[in-house]
Formats: sequence, C-alpha cells, structure tokens
Amino acid sequence: MIAPQTIASVKERTDLVALIGETVRLQRKGRTFQGLCPFHKEKTPSFHVNPERGIYHCFGCKESGSAIDFMMKIEGMSFTEAVRALAERSGVEVVDTATDAERREAVAARRAREDLYAVNHLAATFFEQSMRGTSAHPLAGYALDELRRRGLDPGPDAAGSVADALQAFRVGYAPPAWDGLVAYLKRQGVSPVAAEKVGLLVPRSSGSGYYDRFRHRLMFAVTDVQGRVIAFSGRSLAEPTADELRSLGLSPAAGAEVPAKYVNSPESTIYTKGEHLFGLYQARHAIRQKGEAILVEGNFDVLSLHARGVDNVVAPLGTAFTAAQAKLLKRFTPTVTLLFDGDAAGKKATWGARQPCKEGGLDARVGVLPPKMDPDDFVRTRGVDALKNVTKAAKELYEHLIDDALENDSFNDATTDGKLSRIHAVASLLGEQQDAVKRLMLKTYADRLSSKLVMGGQSPKDLRQLEQLLDQATRKAPQPVLRAAETQAPHHQARSRSRVDEIGLEILGALLDYPVLFDHGDVMDAVSALDGEAALAIGTARQCLTDEMEFRADEFLAQIPRSIHAFAAGRLASPVFETADMAREELLKNAGKLKKLSLLRENAEVAVQLQRVAPLGDVALEDALLLESARRARAKLGGR
Repeated sequence: MIAPQTIASVKERTDLVALIGETVRLQRKGRTFQGLCPFHKEKTPSFHVNPERGIYHCFGCKESGSAIDFMMKIEGMSFTEAVRALAERSGVEVVDTATDAERREAVAARRAREDLYAVNHLAATFFEQSMRGTSAHPLAGYALDELRRRGLDPGPDAAGSVADALQAFRVGYAPPAWDGLVAYLKRQGVSPVAAEKVGLLVPRSSGSGYYDRFRHRLMFAVTDVQGRVIAFSGRSLAEPTADELRSLGLSPAAGAEVPAKYVNSPESTIYTKGEHLFGLYQARHAIRQKGEAILVEGNFDVLSLHARGVDNVVAPLGTAFTAAQAKLLKRFTPTVTLLFDGDAAGKKATWGARQPCKEGGLDARVGVLPPKMDPDDFVRTRGVDALKNVTKAAKELYEHLIDDALENDSFNDATTDGKLSRIHAVASLLGEQQDAVKRLMLKTYADRLSSKLVMGGQSPKDLRQLEQLLDQATRKAPQPVLRAAETQAPHHQARSRSRVDEIGLEILGALLDYPVLFDHGDVMDAVSALDGEAALAIGTARQCLTDEMEFRADEFLAQIPRSIHAFAAGRLASPVFETADMAREELLKNAGKLKKLSLLRENAEVAVQLQRVAPLGDVALEDALLLESARRARAKLGGR
C-alpha cells in the first residue's frame, strides 16, 4: 500500500495546469484556468482548474477531482497506477507501508511485468520495420497489398489519417521464416524465455530452441489503456509462391493446411483474454469527447473506421463481448452502439452482448448493416456519412431484439416451435427489465409489432399466446429494492432546496473562496446560527484547514454530504469573489437574510399559536406569546 505521505507529496508537487493542459487547452481567467471539458462534448468552456487548491471541476457534467483523479479518468488507470505515474513525473519517491518481504515481492513482480512489456515493444518494432522502411522484408508486399485492398495504402502518398492510423495501431508484418523474431530478439539481448511467456515464441517439440508463433501475417499490436503492448493479433495473407520462398532459403510446405484467419497471443501475466478491448487506448479521448463508443467485431473494422475519422471505435479480442470489457468501457462512457456484421454471426453477437451490457451498466443501441457487410466493407463502399446515418438510426438494444424476434417475414416463415421460441424470447426480454416504466414501454412496443403480425396473416392463436406471455412478464418481473439513500436523486434534492438552504450554501461558498475568513470573529458569530447540510459542511471545512491556513480540498470533499458535493467542488475550482473583503461582506449580508427569514418563520409560528389560543379567551397567554416574539426579534436583530 502506498504511504499517505507519498500521495500528499504527489498532489502537492504535480503541476495540475501543466498535466491537464496536455489534454485540454486552458486559458487563465482570474485565479483559475478554463477550457472545454475533456469528459463530455461542449462548445462553451465549463471546465475549471484551480492550481492553488489542486482541483478541477466541470459545471456541465459535474466531473471533479485531483491530479490523481484526472489520471485515473482520462487514462483509465487504477489509483495505484495513477499515483506511481504522477510520482515518476514529479520526482516523488514512492514509499509504501508493506513489509520488506512484501515490498521485495512487489518490486520483483513489477520488474517481471515491465520485462514482458519491453519484449512486446521490441516485437512490435520488428514487425513494423519488416513491413515498411529500409528494413522491409522482401515479402512484405503481401501485407501492403492487403492494406491497399481495403483502401489503406501505406505508401509515401498515403493520406495523413491512414498513415496515422497504421502508426497508432502499430500495424506490421511477421516474416515467413521460423526464426525471424528469434534472431532479432537475440540480437537485442532478450531472453527467449521472456518472449515465450508472452506467446511470441514457441518451444520446439524436439530438441532445444524456439520458433516464431507469428509467420507471414499482417500484425496488429494490442495495447492496454496505458498504451503498453500486451499482445498481438496476426491476420493470414495470400501465400507466397514456391519460388519466392526458395529465393529466401525457405522450403515450401507440402500439403499444408489452410492457415487460421487470425492467430492471437495466448494469455499471459500481462494479458487476459476477455478483459481488454482492441483500440481502446487509441479511442479513449474520442469516446469521452463524443460521449459514446462504437463496438465492432474485427480488428480491421476498428482500423478502417479510425483511418477514415471515425475514431471512437473498439472491438473485443477474439472473443464474444464480455462483462469485464463492458465494465472497462463504462470507465470512459455509459453509451455504446453495437455495430456488428450483417450476418447470422453478427446477429448472434448482438443477442450475446445483452447480458454483458447489463452487467457493465452500459446503455446499448444497435446499428444495422446490410446483409453480408461488415463495418469495413460498408465504410469503404458507401462512405463515412452513410455509416454515421446508420449509427444515428440505431435503436435501443431491447427494442432491436424484440424487432428481430418478431420480424414479420422470418416469424411467418418459422416453424410452430420456432414461433413459440421467439415468443418466449420476447417475454424473457421483458422479464429481464427491472425498471417498471421501461418494461411497460417495451411491452407497448412489442404489442405494436404483434398487431402488425395480425395484419400479416399470423395465426390469432400465436398472437394470443404472445399477448398472455407479455402480460405475465410485465406483471412478474422483479422489482429492485431501493435503499433509503437511493430513493431521491441528487438533482431532485437540489431542485427542492429551500431559500434558507440556498443562502446557507452561499455562506459556505464564501468561506470556501477564502478560508482565511474562519479567523474572523464576526464571521464565525454570523454563521453560528446555521443548521443543516451547510452547517455540517462548514464544520468539516474548518477541520480541513491547517495551521498555515492551507485548505485540504480532497479531504473536505470526501466528507461532505453527496447532495452538496457538486456545489462545493465547483466553488473550490472556481471561486466567485475576487477578494476576501468582498466575500466577507456578502457572507454577512447573507447571514442577515437568514436571521430575517428565521424571524419571519417564528412570527408565523406565533401567529398559528395565537389562532389556537384565541378561542380560549386567555389574554395573559396571548400577551406572553407576543412578548416572547418581540424578545426573539430584538435578539436576532442585534438588540434594535
């Protein structure tokens, strides 16, 4: 575990403006800096950075935090990874609280992982150099031809976006020799054992030594969200002629089997299949800016769309979409459009993505491509604008699946058992919905489709069965049990604040603008009558103020009620008052308003009490109530 003093030093020594300025164009505005938010799409800057407080806040999407939070969110790092990255950047020595043995074990494990990253990086360089440049392999033309066939000509006259995409994805060529990479790594002084651990080399079945796993393939480097190469995916190419192979001293394979279309790296210490997304590192900023990701099936789909400016695209890696991948994607956006191939496999993948999206908390839509076309085919033949129209027309996932199950022609052509299976599938879709409103909306949608089936000549018996199952699914679907804290959303609480609460927050805001006001006796007297969330937050703020009058913003934000978190974070990132005197003056005015509001409330209470006692005819009691009301008024108004 990283020591608290290391975390504090990292926050203190990190230049927050310089860090965020690498991603956002910032301009100074008074005490803070402003720019377009990197976490959501906007035209008017609402993103504020306060270097004095070490905090950023967006008034649009409400994202806020420290330098560590920024690294975690923008780069997809864990807390520990973000602290270590910033520590290295700012020259802070990382101290942890582990035992010596645990520390040695952790250091050894980290070095072992770094060695594997280094081996993969060298392999990626070898593949890149083998495809183009002065070191290009004589048979690299097969890889270049495959790229040209897809409109991705990597030649000297290539469009900038194509060249950028090939470089970003580290596309290369694995030569056909059995020991090309073996020899290269040996020249670099790399142990073949390390290369075996990441699946680049395979031990020979007889005798000693190793051979290359990837041979005569177009290579894609697979990176994690930090840009480190963790694996490879190699696509098959047209086979070289026997003469070409002999000219290189290679023997043509006799009766060789047709090679697999794709060969992927096996799992390793740094790569677990089903936990990473191809292209996420390259697409992460675009996904945040556009507020959505496009999920496709293949590596070439990602590369092709990226090269044509559609840069928020990712793909699973040789697997069906998993819950782990959905959760990883959710760190960058809650919205995804599924754009799978227009064939039976693509349809199956769409149905299969339902549960991962649900578990990952993704709001999924489905874009439909023409039959037998994949995104790469589509964008090459019909263009980017047509592709954008497909994604704009994408339907909500469950609506699409109901459409698919009850599609008129295929439903009519299905057997009796097939129709029954489709009917049960729709009922199951409704039953999965825990939100009653959404479930009812989907039932209404399914009812409309079923009415179309009637007009299409479908059997009334089938439709009655469908209606019964839909009704049952709507009634019996489970309802989530909400905890008390979940029954009201924060924005609802904000809308229902009283005038007293609003003034209390303004008083809190003045103190956050200038914590030095905590040393003013008249200010402390003025806020002593506060109650509620503002009073709690003011007390917390006082505790987070050091003897040197430095304010520990992170500690404060971690302790205050969630309902006022956005207000406080915004005020810390972007103070309202230019001077402490201005803040003090406004604070005292607001304190006076609170006294008057409190007096009005008490007078109203006295009036109610007088109405209650009037029928009794007790003049003495009425006089006592009036005198007490006057006494309280004098006290609140300073004895006047």
